[in-house]
Amino acid sequence: MQEPSTVSVEDMPLGEDTADMEDYVTLSKLLQEFASISSIEKAWIAKSENGSASHAMFCIGQPNFLANKKRTLFLSSHILKTTEHSVKFQWPPFPVEMIGVSKVVPSPSASKLLIVRNKENDSLVWLEIWGQSQLEKEIQIPQSVHGPLYTDGWFEGISWNQEETLIAYVAEEPAPPKPVFTDAGYKKDGSYDKDGTSWKGQGDWEEDWGETYSKKKRPTLFVLDINSGEVRSVEGIPKSLSAGQVVWAPSASIGHLKCLVFVGWSTEYGSLKTSRKLGIKYCYNRPCALYLVQSPFQEIIPDKLPCKTDEKEDFGSAFHLTRGISSAMFPRFSPDGKVLVFLSSKSAVDSGAHSATDSLHKIDWPADGKPNTSPTIYDVVPVVACPEDNCFPGIYVANIPDSPWLSDGCTMVLSSVWRCTQVILAVNVKSCTLSRITPSDSTYSWNFLALDGDNILALSSSPIDPPQVKYGFHIPQEQELTWNWLDVPSPLEGPSNKIRSLLSSHGFSILKIPVNDNSDKLSEGAKKPIESIFVSCINSRLEDSCKEGLNDGASNPLILILHGGPHSVSVSGYSKSLAFLSSLGYNLLIVNYRGSLGFGEEALQSLPGKIGCQDVNDVLAALDYVLERGLADRSKVAILGGSHGGFLTTHLIGQAPDRFAAVAVRNPVCNLALMVGITDIPDWCYFESYGMQGKKLFSEAASLEHLELFFSKSPIAHISKVKTPVLFILGAQDLRVPVSNGLQYARALKEQGVEVKIIMFPDDVHGIERPQSDFESFLNIGVWFKKYLK
Repeated sequence: MQEPSTVSVEDMPLGEDTADMEDYVTLSKLLQEFASISSIEKAWIAKSENGSASHAMFCIGQPNFLANKKRTLFLSSHILKTTEHSVKFQWPPFPVEMIGVSKVVPSPSASKLLIVRNKENDSLVWLEIWGQSQLEKEIQIPQSVHGPLYTDGWFEGISWNQEETLIAYVAEEPAPPKPVFTDAGYKKDGSYDKDGTSWKGQGDWEEDWGETYSKKKRPTLFVLDINSGEVRSVEGIPKSLSAGQVVWAPSASIGHLKCLVFVGWSTEYGSLKTSRKLGIKYCYNRPCALYLVQSPFQEIIPDKLPCKTDEKEDFGSAFHLTRGISSAMFPRFSPDGKVLVFLSSKSAVDSGAHSATDSLHKIDWPADGKPNTSPTIYDVVPVVACPEDNCFPGIYVANIPDSPWLSDGCTMVLSSVWRCTQVILAVNVKSCTLSRITPSDSTYSWNFLALDGDNILALSSSPIDPPQVKYGFHIPQEQELTWNWLDVPSPLEGPSNKIRSLLSSHGFSILKIPVNDNSDKLSEGAKKPIESIFVSCINSRLEDSCKEGLNDGASNPLILILHGGPHSVSVSGYSKSLAFLSSLGYNLLIVNYRGSLGFGEEALQSLPGKIGCQDVNDVLAALDYVLERGLADRSKVAILGGSHGGFLTTHLIGQAPDRFAAVAVRNPVCNLALMVGITDIPDWCYFESYGMQGKKLFSEAASLEHLELFFSKSPIAHISKVKTPVLFILGAQDLRVPVSNGLQYARALKEQGVEVKIIMFPDDVHGIERPQSDFESFLNIGVWFKKYLK
C-alpha cells in the first residue's frame, strides 16, 4: 500500500476534522508496518533419500492491499542435523509466489504436489500434478463435471491414495440445468443460445450452508485418476448428505477393494424441527458421522461393504461407521492401518452450543478392510467437565493435522487450547494417555506446523512477540515424551526496527480473576476464576504490578478486548491488529469470560441462558480487578468487540453507561428478536437465550413470547441509557449477524443524540478479513479511540 499523501481540508472525508485527518495520516503509516508483515501459515517436511537431512516447504501469507487479496508465497528449506541436538536450516534467497493457487497438497512420499486452481468467474477448475523438476500433468475440469474444489478447512478434503495414482477430493456438484426462455416462451430442449434470442431463467432456489458458503450448496466426493486424467463422482452417497473431509481407507486384502472414509452432514437436525441447511461455519454443533464408500475407479464388488442394520435409514451403499455418537469428524488412520481415529464435538451437538469441549475416539480397523456392522467406539480423550487447577482442561482443537503420527505409530501430535494459551499435545491412542509437550511454564501460545520424524516444527508467539519458528528435538525417556526447543532463524523480514522497539517496551501477564457470583446453583467448574490477558505499555515490574497493586501504567488508557462466539477463546498469541493498538499507548485487557473454550465443559455450559448477564458481570469483574490494582486510568476505558463480543460491548455501555469513554464494534449482535428471523443460525438465538431447553423451543416462526425474551436479553433493551460514542464496522454480506442488526442500533443511538460513526464494507462477510477492509477497520478504530481517550 502506498503511503498516504498530504491531504487538504477540502479533500477530507465528510465529518472529519483536521485533528482526525492528521491521525489518519500518522496511524496509517504505523498500521501499514504491522499489517504488511508476512507470516508462516503451514509447513510440510519430507525426509531425503539417505535420511541425513529433511526438506521443508513453508506456505507464507502476505496481504496484497492493491489487489485486496492474500498473497501466497512458498519457501523451501533444507534441514540439517549438525549435531545430536542442534539443527541448521538452509534457506533460499527468495520465496516463490503462487498466483491463483487455492491449495497445495503434497503426496504421501512428498515426491509430487497437487496444485488446485479454482478459477474466478471461469467455467474451469485446473488441477496440476508437479514432480520434483517439472509439471507432469495439467487437467482442466469443466463445470459440467463439478464446480470449485472446497479448500475452506471445513468441508475440505483432498487425499492422495498410498500408491499416488488417485486423488479423492470434495467439490461442488454441478448445478441442475436452468430453464431457457425465448420470445415465444419456454424452450423445451433447454439449449441456450448466446446470440440474444434466449435467456436463462432462475429455476428452483436451493439452500446453501450459510455464512461464507453463499455459493456452496452440494459438497460432493470425486476421484481423479492421475494417469488418465479422468474424474468420476463417488456413487452411493444419498442426496441428503453433504460430504467432506475425505481420506483413503487402508487397502483391503480381499479383492483389493479401494474405499474412502468421509464425513457426512445431514440436513436432518434431530430435535431441531427444520429441514433447511443451518449455517455451518464455526458451528461444531451440526450432527455429522463417518461413512465408508467404494471408490469409483474399480468394478463394483457386491457384498464387500457391510450391510445396513437399520432398515429405516437409507444411506445407499455408503456405510455408517459411527452409530451411537452424534458427531464424528477429521478421520485419520494410524500408519499401520489398524486404527481409525476421529475427533468428536458431541458435547456441542448434544447441548446445542455452537462449540464446546471436544473428545477424541478410535475404532479398530480390521485387516480385511471390512469393518464390523456395529464397531466399538473407544474413548481416547474424553470430555473434561471440571479440571483441577493448572491441570489438563480438555481438548479443544480446530482440526487434526494430515500427518500427525510419531514413529511409534500410535502417538498423535495436536495443537489445543489450554486456558489462555495454545499448547502442543502428544496423545497416545493405544494407551489413551496424553501429555503436554510444549514447556509447562510457558505463557506463550504454540502452534504445531509439521513433524520431522519425531522432531517437531512449531511457531511460538505472545501478544508482544511476533511468531518465532521453533524446532523441538525429541529426547527419548522411559516415562514421558520430552522435547528440547531451539530457536530457528527465520528468513522472513519480520517487524521493522520501529515496531520491535515499540513492542520491546511492553509486557504481558495472564491474570486469574475471581468470579463475583458464587451461587450454590453453579457447578464447581463455573465457580473457578476466569482468566484475562493483560498487555501493558510498561514492561518494568509488570508481574509485581499485577500482584501488589503498583501503579505502573496507571496513566495509560485501557482497551477491553472481547471475543465473539461466545464459545470461543482469546489466546496469548500474536495479533497484528492488537499489537498495533497497544503500540499507540493503550493497555489491553483481553477477557475470557465464563463460556469461553479451554476451561472445561462445566464453565462453558454455565453461560447459555445467562447471556447479557453472567458474561457482562465477568467482564466488569475483570475490569475492576485491573483498575483496583492501579494498572490503568479508570477515566479512559474503551471496548472493542465483534459478533458476540459486540453484543457484550453494547450491553456494557447500556448497563454501565458511565464507565466507558468510547467503543468500537464489528458486526455486533444488538437485537436477538430482529436477528432470529434472518440469521443463518437461528438456533443460536434460542440456545444462548434459553439454555439447553432452547433446542426444544426452536422454531423458524418465533412466537411473541420468544421474541419478548430475545428482546429482553439484547443490548437494545438498554439503549435509552447509552451515551458512549460508538464506531460501527459492518460487512454488508454478513449472513451470520445481518447488517440490519448493527444499523438498527446505530440509527436508534443517533435518534437520541449519541455520537455514532458507521464504516460499511459492501462486499465483506462476518469476519471482515479482506486486506483492505481489515486495514481500514483498525485504522478507524485507532483514530476513534485516540479521539476519545486523549
